[in-house]
Amino acid sequence: MLVSGSLIDNSDNKKLGRKQQQTISDQKKESNAWDMRKRLPAVLPRRDDRFLRLETWGIFYSKSKATLFENIGLMKYEEVLSMLVKLDFTKPISDENITVTDTTFSGIPVRLYLPKRKSERQRPAVIYLHGGGFIIGSCSNSAYDLLNRETANKLDAVVVGVDYRLSPQYYFPAAIEDILSVVKFFLQDKIIERYRVDPMRICIAGDSSGGSLTATVTQLLKNDPVFKNKIKAQALIYPGLQVLDTLAPSHQENEHGLLLTRDMAIKMICLYFTNDEVLPQAMRKNQHMPQESRHLFKFVNWSNFLPDKYKKNYIYMEPVLGKLNLSHPALLDSRLSPLLVNDSQLQKCPLTYILTCQYDILRDDGLMYVTRLRNVGVNVVHDHLEDGFHGALSFMSSPFYLQLGIRVKDKYISWLEENL
Repeated sequence: MLVSGSLIDNSDNKKLGRKQQQTISDQKKESNAWDMRKRLPAVLPRRDDRFLRLETWGIFYSKSKATLFENIGLMKYEEVLSMLVKLDFTKPISDENITVTDTTFSGIPVRLYLPKRKSERQRPAVIYLHGGGFIIGSCSNSAYDLLNRETANKLDAVVVGVDYRLSPQYYFPAAIEDILSVVKFFLQDKIIERYRVDPMRICIAGDSSGGSLTATVTQLLKNDPVFKNKIKAQALIYPGLQVLDTLAPSHQENEHGLLLTRDMAIKMICLYFTNDEVLPQAMRKNQHMPQESRHLFKFVNWSNFLPDKYKKNYIYMEPVLGKLNLSHPALLDSRLSPLLVNDSQLQKCPLTYILTCQYDILRDDGLMYVTRLRNVGVNVVHDHLEDGFHGALSFMSSPFYLQLGIRVKDKYISWLEENL
């Protein structure tokens, strides 16, 4: 019998009582489990084990293949990941509750979810921005299709999934420009009326890089006199919110994360705005920021904004500045790092939901944003999953049905139901 990669002699087991057999089996499972399981929380529900083994294999097979293909010159890392993710694209299939269509808003591809049931009231609306490190992903991926479909059904809401342009084919700030175009198109009176949307109940939401884009776009809209009062809420699921400091406690604790490693995060964020191959090397050493950025570190100083339980024994050290010869203006841009806006700008933010995961390299970005928003009086609801890891939401659908991902989805939708 094969148990977690180890062989157990069935003849020996027959000599043991059922309880003893179970004890030995459990011990062998623990001792022979793949080392990657050590990076997962001990309290992970047992019913997820079979899916986690499949998921872990799939994730690392994909990572390894992407790295191998790049190293031997067949394909670039991001091209391999993009190819694999495209295998998960879904068609716009309507069901008995929701009409699903692919269309364009202001020339940008979107997937639209419209409830079929009759309603006397105007409906809320959610504009959802998918994750994928700015370089892969689509609102048509199966997990996002499931999430947006369920959101539309449970809230009786209009949901818009946005397929913004991806890097490195289109560098920063192309994605932001696309999302702004979609949001402003949707917020037109004639569009709001067409879909019977309540103009006072509109939320922008996203996960991972989509959470970063949500924070950025919400800040920009709140500074626009035409649109500043048209967004009621924002929802950020394990967002990345700064690139200044790559050695925050969560970066060090989760350097070899299950789905998102430190090297992967650095590679993806660099590809978002440049093809400079020197920048990722400097960022790994935390020596990528220019001298003129010194005044910005007060906004991302984790020693001031992290709760004590997350600081542990780490000591804050300001990164070495001015070591990189090439100039990258994006590194100083708050559209890339939403944590860089000052308090007067943060005060304008709407009702906010933030979900963070303990086993996530980006955990501290979300925690700092929670603190800074609350410090200036913004109403923030924060869910922290002690057994959570980055990207869990992407594995809540077939073939994984990861309970952790389903829990992330349920918490997000529950918050929307109560607040939108």
